[in-house]
Amino acid sequence: MAVPVTWLFPGRPPGQPASSGFGGKLLEHGVDIRPARNAALIALVEDIPAPILADILGLHINTAVRWANVAKRDWSAYLAARNAMVPP
Repeated sequence: MAVPVTWLFPGRPPGQPASSGFGGKLLEHGVDIRPARNAALIALVEDIPAPILADILGLHINTAVRWANVAKRDWSAYLAARNAMVPP
């Protein structure tokens, strides 16, 4: 007789984000993931210009710019370099 398998983190139907239930389950056990998410976004926006970060993560550009402001990141040098690469 087979023993039923109980998964620690059961999957979601295809097309649904895994985070839709995962964060809630962790919070039920006293683990708040927001500080880690916020720290990860700040670390990313320090290394990646806001427009690229918005495109990669699917964020609205205004959201990425707000995170850049929180991180005190100035991406005007990126815009100048990009404009210099565009042919006239």
